[in-house]
Amino acid sequence: MPRGERPGLGALAAAAVMGAAAGLLVQFALSNRGQAPLVPPLSLPLTLVLVAAVLIVFALRLRRALKKGSGAVNPFQAVRLLAASRAGQLVGGLLGGFGGGLALSLLGRSVPAPTATWLPMLLTLVAGAVLTGCALYAEHCCRLPPGDDDPESGGADPAPGQGAADQAAFRER
Repeated sequence: MPRGERPGLGALAAAAVMGAAAGLLVQFALSNRGQAPLVPPLSLPLTLVLVAAVLIVFALRLRRALKKGSGAVNPFQAVRLLAASRAGQLVGGLLGGFGGGLALSLLGRSVPAPTATWLPMLLTLVAGAVLTGCALYAEHCCRLPPGDDDPESGGADPAPGQGAADQAAFRER
């Protein structure tokens, strides 16, 4: 993947599948030992939703600053938000998939699980999806709006598709 490219939806799907596989493996290992299924604490989905809310707040602040003008944006804060949103995408996919895998293992049982067992698993799945969605939106807010030097706006761009990191001084040799 070229530098600066965002991870595709395939990477997010792979993270969710790996999380689901881990959840299934944990439940099957506990079941083979005759132990009770793993029930995630309710603080896990609460924490995921809290992280999603923080990402949304920072994304909206960045979006508002971008509308004011480029001088109002601290580029280091924008890069930190971008890194946090990409991490949030993968964590949301992994933990959401893990919660889904835990819940999926309960479907094959002959006796239905009580609500106190499957509800935290389902909440973890939903909270992981919420975190992934909010992180995708936060990453979208990190994009620069079209300016005078963009090809779409009619300005002449000497090297379309290249940013400051693609200039000769920044290339790896």
